[in-house]
Amino acid sequence: MSGVERFMQNGRGPLMFVLFVACAVAFVWHTSSGLPALVASHFGPSGAANGFMPHAFYVRFMIAFVIGLPTLMVFVTWQVLGGSKVRINLPNRNYWLAPERCAETIAFLRAGVIWFGGLLVTFLCYVHWLVIAANRVRPPHLAGPWLIGGLVAFLVVLLIWLKVLLGHFRARARPIIQGDLAR
Repeated sequence: MSGVERFMQNGRGPLMFVLFVACAVAFVWHTSSGLPALVASHFGPSGAANGFMPHAFYVRFMIAFVIGLPTLMVFVTWQVLGGSKVRINLPNRNYWLAPERCAETIAFLRAGVIWFGGLLVTFLCYVHWLVIAANRVRPPHLAGPWLIGGLVAFLVVLLIWLKVLLGHFRARARPIIQGDLAR
């Protein structure tokens, strides 16, 4: 049994994700205390505020969003991957889903999904932090370059994650050739 498989089967993966989400909720709750009674929560292309929410509603909405979207994505995918009739499309599918490797493959995919969920939680907290910063100036103004920079960073890390995930399934399934044994 691999380290990833043990990590996922003993419940540490989901527990770590739940703890990470709980920390994110604490971050949103704590940092929201300095927001005004009417929070600028939507911004136009120029960064000017064009939508507002009452403070209490914004905090509840943001907490629900930070909990709901990543958790739904992680746990629905988690359940689907555990289904007996799961249809997974990945490189070298027959090799990776062979009975002797299927459990480890599912554990690796589940670990990847949890990692992505953590990345999504981090990005949502970053957006919340930008909203806090936007509400500190009058009139409220979102720093567009910081939002674009955060989005680009999120997408770059996402692409690296996908490359690692897919690379795992391509590299290990390579057939052994005679020259490889001599090395």
